[in-house]
Amino acid sequence: MSATISFILDTRRVKNENKYPIKLRVTFNRKTRYYQTIFDLSKLEWEKLPATRISNELQFTRNKLKDAERQAKFLAAEMTFFSFGEFEKEFIHGNPVFRQRNIKEEAISPDLDGFDYSPFFKKFPLLLESVTKTGLLSHSYSGYLKKLIREGRISTAVSYHCSYVSLTKFKGDVPLSAITVSWLQEYENWLKNQDISPTTIGIYLRPLRAIFNEAIEDGIIKREKCYPFGKRKYRIPSSKNIKKALDLSDIKRIYNYKCDPAQPTKQMAKDYWLFSYFANGMNPKDIANLKYKNIDGDYIIFERTKTQHSLRSDPRPITVFISDDMKAIMERWGNENKTPANYLFPILQSGLTPLRQYELVQNFVGIINDWMKRILKNLGIDKKATTYVARHTFSTVLKKIGASTEFIQEALGHTDLKTTENYLGSFDKEMKKELAGVLTSFKNHQPEDAEIR
Repeated sequence: MSATISFILDTRRVKNENKYPIKLRVTFNRKTRYYQTIFDLSKLEWEKLPATRISNELQFTRNKLKDAERQAKFLAAEMTFFSFGEFEKEFIHGNPVFRQRNIKEEAISPDLDGFDYSPFFKKFPLLLESVTKTGLLSHSYSGYLKKLIREGRISTAVSYHCSYVSLTKFKGDVPLSAITVSWLQEYENWLKNQDISPTTIGIYLRPLRAIFNEAIEDGIIKREKCYPFGKRKYRIPSSKNIKKALDLSDIKRIYNYKCDPAQPTKQMAKDYWLFSYFANGMNPKDIANLKYKNIDGDYIIFERTKTQHSLRSDPRPITVFISDDMKAIMERWGNENKTPANYLFPILQSGLTPLRQYELVQNFVGIINDWMKRILKNLGIDKKATTYVARHTFSTVLKKIGASTEFIQEALGHTDLKTTENYLGSFDKEMKKELAGVLTSFKNHQPEDAEIR
């Protein structure tokens, strides 16, 4: 849903010489705001404005208005999610076409919780919206976004904001009570018509389901009347995982790939990818958050950052044997300051805000994925080698050599309690050490000439 923008002659109040102010009218989600320009015209002059032959003064006014309208529409179309506050900041404020003294500044009052959300306005434009009406999507999502931000869960907040943007593009800022089973099915079909995958549809709808559950707990809606999810109602689509693992022969070629010394970032990306593979398919965010205190002799023991919030009362640490290859990578790229509280790798540093941590981790993932794409292209391997593929490859290799599903689930730190609760247990460290060697079993074969690119 895009904003509607046009200039109007506001004839509600006449000015001197029977002239009226020209205003820019902006409408979005059934809300309208007017921004007064520096131009005043009579009704007759306004009617003449589109004509071919008009005075130089009217031509000047017409050209200015056309340019302003074109720029305003372009800006609104480029915004990920339209916000009156952001629109005013980017287009109206300081624009000589508009009377600045008549612009109603959007007051950003401190939230009752005392938290400063201003650093997050650019990433989450919803925070700039006036969301006072209880029960609307905007009100529910805004409250949950703020909760996630206060808890430092920026990645989850990004998912919720993407969900909100998609839902409001469909049918605007509707009340939760208007979202029925048929509404959800229509939304799903709308996304499918845009070639949106079932996986992405699920990513958009799971936050909405959580929003409903939160609204029910807060007494905003009643489950028996408004809850559209569940058995015999709407079920969020799921998709079968496509096999994305690399073969051991592929891993061998990546391992033996020699990076140009003039491209240290390439070597770093390869090393971090292999570190993830060797370290139980460790997630990049978990790699970034490792500290020297996580090292316990020959093992790294850590908790997944993804589950620290949900499993606070039942933490499940993951134990990884530190292989020789991992040691080499740690020595090559690790921080020299090895005090327990210091980060293992120089990806993050102490004192960063959650938002900055999120940005650095995203950049870290981007660097690895970009360079690994180039490496596989050089090797002639027509597959992907993202950080997710490293994780998937780890689990597939273990499965192929006969490791139990229970062990793999513990090694990966999966939290699907419905299927793993009765099976997760404490596995012997020696077994972990033994299986760590399997990950580099390709090294036991007669080595081929190292590939240098």
